[in-house]
Amino acid sequence: MRDPISKVARQMQPSGIRKFFDVVAEMPDAISLGVGEPDFDTPWHIREAGIYSLEKGRTFYTSNAGMPELKREVAAYYQRRHGLEYDPRTETFITVGGSEAIDMAMRAILDPGDEVIIPEPCYVSYVPCAVMTGAKAVTIPLQEKNEFKLTPEELLGAITERTKVLMLAFPNNPTGAIMTREDLEPIARICLEKDLLVITDEIYAELTYSGEHATIAAFPGMQERTVIINGFSKAYAMTGWRLGFAAGPREIITQMVKLHQFAIMCAPTTSQYAGLEALRYGDEDIAMMRESYNQRRRYVVNELNDMGLHCFEPFGAFYVFPSIRTLHMTSDEFATRLLETEKLAVVPGTAFGSCGEGFIRISYAYSLAELKEALSRIRHFIRGLI
Repeated sequence: MRDPISKVARQMQPSGIRKFFDVVAEMPDAISLGVGEPDFDTPWHIREAGIYSLEKGRTFYTSNAGMPELKREVAAYYQRRHGLEYDPRTETFITVGGSEAIDMAMRAILDPGDEVIIPEPCYVSYVPCAVMTGAKAVTIPLQEKNEFKLTPEELLGAITERTKVLMLAFPNNPTGAIMTREDLEPIARICLEKDLLVITDEIYAELTYSGEHATIAAFPGMQERTVIINGFSKAYAMTGWRLGFAAGPREIITQMVKLHQFAIMCAPTTSQYAGLEALRYGDEDIAMMRESYNQRRRYVVNELNDMGLHCFEPFGAFYVFPSIRTLHMTSDEFATRLLETEKLAVVPGTAFGSCGEGFIRISYAYSLAELKEALSRIRHFIRGLI
């Protein structure tokens, strides 16, 4: 029998985030700080909107691109937050989570042989999505000394005549780094000079703890060459609803919707009604959750630094990315031994790119009680190494 598996599928590695968690599920009294999922329930009024849609029998397909009223709310969101004007009919698009939007954007834009620049450490799906289009992923290892921000010099050094897309993701998973308007300005200028398109994953936009979130699409000349990816999972604690959205130039969004027609059909109708409620009336929910995360963020960073794990201060998302280099262990060794001896799961930095070696990712989207117990176990583990 011939080999039934494609070369692309066979060569692709499974997500490094999930490596330890099948073990955790079978381990009594284990704690996981590895999953990037809010510990809040979806706010009740949002759940209620979904329930009401079911009670009313609203269980049919929506249009491929999403419910018109939800697309209008997405456009209103960007006008309200960033002063950006999008035509909701042709420049917004409802997806099955932000992950599908990333995939559709890359499929719509990239041809085999094109290059897409991907700063690392980064979310695990960017490189595989690029590879599945036949494009070449060109990674830039971001530096802790620069607070894991992309610098103009790093970007210029990665651009070739085949570069078509820059993938941005700030606030960042796994580092928690952000890029301010001042940081983004020279990046936008380079994109214009070099004629680059940008896909910017802003799923953590509402979880910014230092000033307002900035988007590269808001710079002159950038809206027409930028696809913004966002969603409901992180800001509204709606991970299981699987609902995202994209906004961008009409010609790109049109192609994304066409591909989505064949792959997905439409996002879940119940989730879309819940998303409509979230965008219209969920700002107070975001503010409450953001304040709670900020409190945990400060606590976790202080504790890690106190126990000798240097941790730069992240100003976005709900992750910290402490260095373990002083312990003379690889990231995978640290995570494995911590799980085996202390029953605590974290994610090795290498799950997010090779430049993550020497770091681990910890999510603080857990209760303070869980975080205190988990950090006590890390402290005990480190003491046992000295």
